Amino acid sequence: AHPRVKLHVVADNYATHNHPNVRAWLAKNPRITMHNTPTSASWMNMVEIFFGIITRQAIRRGTFTSVTDLIGAIRTFIDAYNQRCEPFRWTKTADQILTKANRQKNSDTRH
Repeated sequence: AHPRVKLHVVADNYATHNHPNVRAWLAKNPRITMHNTPTSASWMNMVEIFFGIITRQAIRRGTFTSVTDLIGAIRTFIDAYNQRCEPFRWTKTADQILTKANRQKNSDTRH
């Protein structure tokens, strides 16, 4: 759609973009720049949460007769959301998160 525009693609740190075929294609298309997030990037989780919000509040129970209708519903939702939104807030400290992440197995239930 925009052949003369530089494109920046943000991708999670998954190995697909490191495949030799992908690397070769990117080398032939220098206008495209890949930006890979760190493994388990928290900001990417926030994007996924936002997509979940859109799905639950704007899409799931909707009836759309065309892609144009669906796009319109999403844009209307985002415009209204931007008027009332607040930043996502972490509810746990880094120490609490790390403690949970480093927990040792405490039962032998095998399920």
